[in-house]
Amino acid sequence: MLAFRILGPLEVASDEGPIALGGLKQRASLAILLLNANRVVSVERLADDLYAGAPPVTAVTQVQRQISSLRKALGPQSGIETRAPGYLIRLAPEQLDLHRFERATEDAADQLTRGVPRRAADVLHEALALWRGTPLADLAYESFAQTTIERLEEIRLTALELRMDADLALGRHATVLPELESLVQEHPLRERVRGQLMLALYRSGRQTEALDEYGKARAALIEGFGLEPSPTLHELERAILVHDPALELRHEAATSELGREPESAVLVLPSASGRLRPLLSVAEPLARLAPRELIVARLLSDAAGLEEATTELHTSRATLDVPVRSAAFTTLDWSRDALRLAALHQVGLVLLDATTELEAPALPVPLHTLLERSPADVGILVGAEVDWARGRGVYLPFGGGEHDWSALELGARIASASKTQLRLVGTRADAGRRRRDASRLLADASLAVQRVVGIDVEPVLAEPDEDGLLSAVADATIVITGISPRWRGEGIGAARRALLRQSSPLLIVHGGRRPGVLAPDGSRTRFSWSLET
Repeated sequence: MLAFRILGPLEVASDEGPIALGGLKQRASLAILLLNANRVVSVERLADDLYAGAPPVTAVTQVQRQISSLRKALGPQSGIETRAPGYLIRLAPEQLDLHRFERATEDAADQLTRGVPRRAADVLHEALALWRGTPLADLAYESFAQTTIERLEEIRLTALELRMDADLALGRHATVLPELESLVQEHPLRERVRGQLMLALYRSGRQTEALDEYGKARAALIEGFGLEPSPTLHELERAILVHDPALELRHEAATSELGREPESAVLVLPSASGRLRPLLSVAEPLARLAPRELIVARLLSDAAGLEEATTELHTSRATLDVPVRSAAFTTLDWSRDALRLAALHQVGLVLLDATTELEAPALPVPLHTLLERSPADVGILVGAEVDWARGRGVYLPFGGGEHDWSALELGARIASASKTQLRLVGTRADAGRRRRDASRLLADASLAVQRVVGIDVEPVLAEPDEDGLLSAVADATIVITGISPRWRGEGIGAARRALLRQSSPLLIVHGGRRPGVLAPDGSRTRFSWSLET
């Protein structure tokens, strides 16, 4: 099978080696057919392209002569067919380097979207290695090739930008800096490359230089087009100015470099001395299940309690049989440092404790900020340490809302880790409001849990009011529930505030930015407790 290459000077190779091509017109004829592979190119189109829009009266004869010579040069495997009103070259998917490059780039883009930057980077490095220089370099002065060359250079640059995204996601900012600086010099008005350079500089500890790049981009855009930078580039400048935690390199970069799927850490943030044990009673079983690493941190308002906090953390670590790291430090902005830790260490779940502040309609500002911006799920534990020897297991009031699905995923894993029963609580039918019961929704959720986590689920139907809810969860070892979808305006939600009165520990869950594995596409709340509607 012949191999055709246009991502550089035009080349053809057989299994025995390179095939010598004839003069300029013959090479141009082949290039035109390759650029339209598996499609008929009319004789008139060939003649027009070959002679720059001014074909001679003998153009048809000249085209036929060039095609005949090509067939002889390429042999019986040429793939060139006569099809009215002209010719086509029939190629298999792997015969043309351009087709291989385009498929690889699409695959890499998909891998990057799905959060697999290592695979994306590997594919793109291989794809870009297909380029041997300027595409169709030996035909660069032919009029038909000039627009094509520009288009091919554009898709190469787009793939290069995609590769930079993958490399940056893998923590290779120092490695790609020289290449990015060169690209910016070549394409000073290309904002995506400029943004990548700004991010690489920032992650290399060169914030001032990163901000200088924004100034250069702005000056070039104003001078060239009279335009301000795009909102995306402007937002990146703002994020660099305020040291936005979202810019920090995520921990999965390091684990991806090792060629394995990253593990998801659980970040435990006790609010005070003595509040760590309740959180660990939830976090430790989760860490044993994965296994996941535990990260325990105390964020203090001043240094007075630093020694005591460090001692407590060290003592607690000694009692655990799972991987755990710990640290205590002072902070001027609790929510900002919590976000920074979550972003830096590939945290899948942030666990913290709270008490009376959840009874108010509005959440406290630090907690509001954390929920608004957290890349990870957040679990807020209310109550004492979980006693896994008492009660009838994990009870989960479920209405099918956005955060209910996140709570379900976490609750299923906790139930599996603690080897206890998971019970989903839904509402009975409400004749007055013409509502059916929630059994079908609970069945859908149960099937999802069985598929992903592999445990059985028991449905529980309760009266659709506050007393019915409290009665349904009375025997719970722990109650887990999603936060109200309207938490920005009403806090945790009226039904959740009612659950604060029951005796079992309560874990309130807010889903992070990552998509959950249980929730169906486009899921919406279908059932809810009547006091919230």
